[in-house]
Amino acid sequence: MNENKIKDLLRKMTLNEKIGQVTQLATPFFKGASDQGQITGPMKDINIPENMIQLAGSVLGASGAKETKLIQKQYLQDNRLGIPLLIMSDIIHGYKTIFPVPLAIGSSWDLQLAEKSATIAAKEAAVSGVHVTFAPMVDLVRDPRWGRVVESTGEDPYLNSVFAKAQVRGFQGTDLKHDHERVASCVKHFAGYGAAEGGRDYNTVNMSERDLRESYLLAFKAALEAGSELVMTAFNTVDGIPASGNKWLMRDLLREEWKFDGVVISDWGAVKELIPHGVAEDEAEAAAKALSAGVDIEMMTDCYANHLQSLIESNQIDTSLLDEAVMRILELKDKLGLFDHPFRGADEKREAEIVMCPEHRQVARELATKSCVLLQNKGGILPLHPTRKVGLIGPFANNNDILGPWSWLGAKDDAVTLYEGIMKKVPASKLVVANGCGIDTSCEIELAKAIDVAKQSDVIVLALGESSDMSGEAGSRANIQLPHVQLQLVEVLVELGKPTVAVLFNGRPLDLHGVVDKVDAVLEAWYPGTEGGSAIADILFGEVNPSGKITMSFPYSVGQIPVYYNNYNTGRPKGAINAQERYVSQYLDCPNEALFPFGYGLSYTSFDYSNFILSSDTITPDKPLTIKVKITNTGDVAGEEVVQLYVRDLVGEVVRPLKELKGFKKIYLQPGEEKEVTFMLTEEQLRYYHADLSFYSDEGKFEVYVGPNSRDVMALSFELRKTKGE
Repeated sequence: MNENKIKDLLRKMTLNEKIGQVTQLATPFFKGASDQGQITGPMKDINIPENMIQLAGSVLGASGAKETKLIQKQYLQDNRLGIPLLIMSDIIHGYKTIFPVPLAIGSSWDLQLAEKSATIAAKEAAVSGVHVTFAPMVDLVRDPRWGRVVESTGEDPYLNSVFAKAQVRGFQGTDLKHDHERVASCVKHFAGYGAAEGGRDYNTVNMSERDLRESYLLAFKAALEAGSELVMTAFNTVDGIPASGNKWLMRDLLREEWKFDGVVISDWGAVKELIPHGVAEDEAEAAAKALSAGVDIEMMTDCYANHLQSLIESNQIDTSLLDEAVMRILELKDKLGLFDHPFRGADEKREAEIVMCPEHRQVARELATKSCVLLQNKGGILPLHPTRKVGLIGPFANNNDILGPWSWLGAKDDAVTLYEGIMKKVPASKLVVANGCGIDTSCEIELAKAIDVAKQSDVIVLALGESSDMSGEAGSRANIQLPHVQLQLVEVLVELGKPTVAVLFNGRPLDLHGVVDKVDAVLEAWYPGTEGGSAIADILFGEVNPSGKITMSFPYSVGQIPVYYNNYNTGRPKGAINAQERYVSQYLDCPNEALFPFGYGLSYTSFDYSNFILSSDTITPDKPLTIKVKITNTGDVAGEEVVQLYVRDLVGEVVRPLKELKGFKKIYLQPGEEKEVTFMLTEEQLRYYHADLSFYSDEGKFEVYVGPNSRDVMALSFELRKTKGE
């Protein structure tokens, strides 16, 4: 359809038909759904007339080619103008083949694999009838108490931005109308959700507009530049106004400044939540504020359905606001080709062929190996030799709860456990297993069995972590150590004096005291997905050399939070010359720094950095800086290294971060091999938001750093010169 035909369709629509298009309901409300009529939990509070249900323009959570086709068929039979449904679902890190959680994917620093995983997720979802995925989540995160850090790629705005682009490309491809094995992407949560106070979900966000623009909005802009078709609003406030009723955020910034012309959808129930937030007296006011602010689709509340008609008929809101929202929805349906192909990619035969196919599982395994991060390896205990008898102990020893939150249709029964993975590497006689305890429950019999298993073993592998419901949405935790029973298990077993490796399954950086100070090696596996056990075993036995690097700092103590690498200096920084030792910015009982900093991760080999040189000691707007460094594999095995580039602006109009990631390159080196890595730094990369929110660079001195992480770096200096006013 061309634009004129869509406008003509809009003119033919009744007011109620338009209101239906801006209303989204879950599958139990729709004819043809397998769970039709099973309206439970929060859905019971939705009071929508039957005629409006029949007009709702999009469905949430439908899947499976047979079911989605039946829902669409039933819907079109009742739709006067033949406007098809949009089918939307949460395909976050896989549809049925589950990849590592996004925080783990970020730790791979592998943009190609990240894009490939999104492509596979889109293909499985599309042939199963899904049109839109609520991903990627690009919220910048600095507080690991917040459960939803698991859905982000970390604490750095640049890294989040490049991953956002990769995932949008993977989901959408280049031709949504004709490529029916792709889905439209909905970037979320707009905006600032990652800065919820106290790390408590749905909580208040309070920050300056400059900080919002400089840190929290960059990845959203990147996702939109990559073509993301939708934006989802956040639950939180932005400058005192909830995002779903925030006109500045959606009209002024998103629409006017950024020129976004796609669909804005609320998160589940967020429109009605304007009432408890205290900015709307009732549902009618909530509907008026949300539509006026720019929310095109209300997800799973009834404010639009029950009140837009009276608001328009009483001239409290202009019908043009509704028309523009409906127009954007119709345009999206046209972009997806739904008017010509209402069933789009839904195909039972293709679904059976490709969902969870071996090729997809192999990519999941590869990405899981690249996402694991080796945090500690005292004495080179890893990799393990297959002739050594392994005592596999812990609540995750043979636990298939390793898919993580928002794995939706991923089945635990399909997941390869760590026990199953190791069994493929060693003879049965070389592996003994015991739980030792539950995730957060103790058992004397299990503990006694674990001690017996440990005594029989040459090496102990402790499989520890959080259950999947301890992370994710509504998974905030004030204490981010491992549950006490697991720490007790560690303490008892290390007393036996056996070499001990801890493998961690979790969705956030943890306070690892009681683990790192007790065991020899620590492998952060996150929630590794369907092929997790196989991938971890590949690393434990040296078939794959770990190359992951954390993208969110691990705190030394929960009391440091937020702790992140790109922080500001103070007027009394610790270690400052002539500062009295006590009267500086520090804790008296722990370091200021993270236990494991952003970008950190070990390998089974070693890499030497040398010959760090700049092409010049000055940079200008028309003369970029070339930065070179030589990396040598000085170990005995081949490996990948993530070479990281950071910059510091030494003097700015406003305080600048101590370091900012500006680039990275992942290289593969054989033992003894060396490569020269080259970066290009431009004046544009040195720009920042000033006090008046203008965006430009300042002349003056800078430092540039390269290294294997944000802490262990080499440094050189350069100067930015440009004509005045440029």
